[in-house]
Amino acid sequence: MSGIIKVNHLDNVATASKEEGLKEGDHLEEIRITVQEDIPFGQKILLEDVKKGSPIIRYGEIIGYAAETKEKGQYVDEHSIYIDKIDHLNENNIPEFEDQYRFKDVEKIEERYFYGYRNPDGSVGTRNLLAINTTVQCSEGFVNIAVEKVEKDLLPKYKNVDGVAAINHLYGCGVAINAKNSEIPQRTISNIALNPNFGGRGIAVCLGCEKFKSEDAFNGIEAESILVMQDYHGMEEMLDAFLEKSEAVLQKLNKRKREKIPVSELRIGLQCGGSDAFSGMTANPAIGYAADLFIQQGASVIFSEVTEVRDGVHLLLKRIRDKSVREKMIQEMRWYDNYLEQAEVDRAANPSPGNKAGGLATIIDKAMGSIAKSGTSEIVDVLSPGERIRKKGLTFAATPASDFVCGTQQLASGINIMVFSTGRGTTYNLKEVPVIKVASNNVLYKKWKDLIDINAGEIADHSKTIEEVGNELFEYIIKVASGEDTRADHYRLYNQLAVFNPAPIT
Repeated sequence: MSGIIKVNHLDNVATASKEEGLKEGDHLEEIRITVQEDIPFGQKILLEDVKKGSPIIRYGEIIGYAAETKEKGQYVDEHSIYIDKIDHLNENNIPEFEDQYRFKDVEKIEERYFYGYRNPDGSVGTRNLLAINTTVQCSEGFVNIAVEKVEKDLLPKYKNVDGVAAINHLYGCGVAINAKNSEIPQRTISNIALNPNFGGRGIAVCLGCEKFKSEDAFNGIEAESILVMQDYHGMEEMLDAFLEKSEAVLQKLNKRKREKIPVSELRIGLQCGGSDAFSGMTANPAIGYAADLFIQQGASVIFSEVTEVRDGVHLLLKRIRDKSVREKMIQEMRWYDNYLEQAEVDRAANPSPGNKAGGLATIIDKAMGSIAKSGTSEIVDVLSPGERIRKKGLTFAATPASDFVCGTQQLASGINIMVFSTGRGTTYNLKEVPVIKVASNNVLYKKWKDLIDINAGEIADHSKTIEEVGNELFEYIIKVASGEDTRADHYRLYNQLAVFNPAPIT
């Protein structure tokens, strides 16, 4: 349709797809509707008359109810819609498994390869990084200075090492170390140290008096690679010891070289941030198509963000065959419902002002678009926050939706590369794993060409299909996994990690 996009034949709203939006008096001949008021780019136009309380439908799903009676051709924004609480977690009403995988009857294409680093535990890295793990936030100042010294004085000697990653966080002391839910930040920090991009080696820096002890946090790090700051006399002695320990690990890491490895060894994290109305129509479906291709190759793919799938969980449950995995999905949803209720909010608190300005009217609207990036394959496992990937195929990893917290938790789950869609734009990036940015619309891509890797906006203007952009993304993921820098990497844009800690701080 000219100037608008209707996602599903059941929908009674469509999205203004031209940069200039829709103007009052425009006549949409194909659907015989005259626009009754200006409708900005990315916002919704009503396709039929609705009475107050009538369903507003997008993606073929109810995303809310009309707050007032409206006529077709009018503008529908977040003030025009309200939502009811919807609970799709009744065990007596769980839908039957449906095999929706788009490639289930398609012969597997030839096996594909990338060039990565094999680790002693059998995992594979896309980067070869020296990780500086920490037990407590008190060490951050020292660690940052020490990392600068390593990058300046040591790293140039070790050409096969891709960089140094300081794993700073806000945990370790001043916390109720044995409280309910304290296992979440502790498990997260411990499992980050095991990420495949760190080669099974690293340094651990401790203060010495913290509650979160190195022996509890980092069982896999050798004793000679652990530095306890309070054991040394002053800054210079600490730095000398740090450089000595770092060089010993760098020498081992430098012996590693990229080798040809099947893409089945990739562990791909999927995430979105700064989403808009186009995210669920362009970028996320293209990511979902690429995810399905990697599943076909035998790779591991995880998607996350509980509040951004919660209102579509009935759609996800249809894709889970194993009863115990279904039960785990329900358990994780309920845990997060309770977590939010303790603060007297619900998942409707999720959408940001930018989401709404970009055309996402409700959290249900946002959820339907978010789920699209998971593709169509069976969901084979569900992880609690910070748990490691256990199976090949598609996994749901329960995390908060915050970009930084979600990314940190996926890092702990063991991803070695991430794909991140955005409609409003964000410079989000991680040092620990490469992050590929996918723009949902042409406006963002034209504005941020030097920061965006893949433009899915071409789907909205019909220049490319979802399948074409999905294939383009598939090939680009292989290139980046083999060592090519993303555009954000070019500028060394790296965000701090944010460990999820729902436990009490004392």
